[in-house]
Amino acid sequence: MKLKTLASLSWILLCSGPLASWAAKNIPGPDRQSGYSMMSAEIQAMQDDPSLNPATFSVEDGRSIWSEKVGPHDKACAACHGQSGKSMQGVATQFPKVMHGKLQTLEGQINQCRISHQDLPPFEYESKELLALTAFVATQSKGMPIRIQLNKSNQADFDAGKLWFYQRMGQLNLSCAQCHEDRAGLKLGGSVIPQAHPTAYPIYRLEWQSLGSLERRLRNCMSGVRAKPFEYGSQEMAQLELYLMWRARGMPLETPGVRP
Repeated sequence: MKLKTLASLSWILLCSGPLASWAAKNIPGPDRQSGYSMMSAEIQAMQDDPSLNPATFSVEDGRSIWSEKVGPHDKACAACHGQSGKSMQGVATQFPKVMHGKLQTLEGQINQCRISHQDLPPFEYESKELLALTAFVATQSKGMPIRIQLNKSNQADFDAGKLWFYQRMGQLNLSCAQCHEDRAGLKLGGSVIPQAHPTAYPIYRLEWQSLGSLERRLRNCMSGVRAKPFEYGSQEMAQLELYLMWRARGMPLETPGVRP
């Protein structure tokens, strides 16, 4: 039997029969776990030690981009926000957030700054440059608690993101919640199913052999259930990310993380 067929069968078996009755919805604060806690000691050591973490190269690339004078005004990010990037401490813990009437992810806001203040076209999503700059900015908040707050400006987007999390989709007719709430801690394909707390993005996955965004991971999941993935930078992506970050509120940011 081909591996893809086995994978599809695993999804179907996981979501039917006796296991389907087991649930752990609305995981309480003390029981929330980062995917880090499920990693092997070797991968944890790789994430913890910058000299072993392969994402360190991207963070340093981001530091260079931060200080690089570009565009018609010969302007760097550092011109507004300081050379060290320390002014960004705590910023990544608050995104996605509404900026000028639009829900923005951290990547989206970086691109908006590039357009508005450097008079340059936005970086492409999943480009080396955008991932590196996002990782550099997010690393300034490493260890700080995620601080998503709900208010009138983001409530509608939050409600939509929650809907996306619980809505079944694709040919396999599965929702995010069916794996990452109902069956978190069980195994799929030999790997423990995490609770899907986005505490470490951008993240270096050994499977990818590169750094990747939360949106890339979400698109992988959507493809896995045979659904049409949301577009990079779409409102739907931002809404789902908002809900996921709210679920992880209070948990420390780990960027840049390492996963299998």
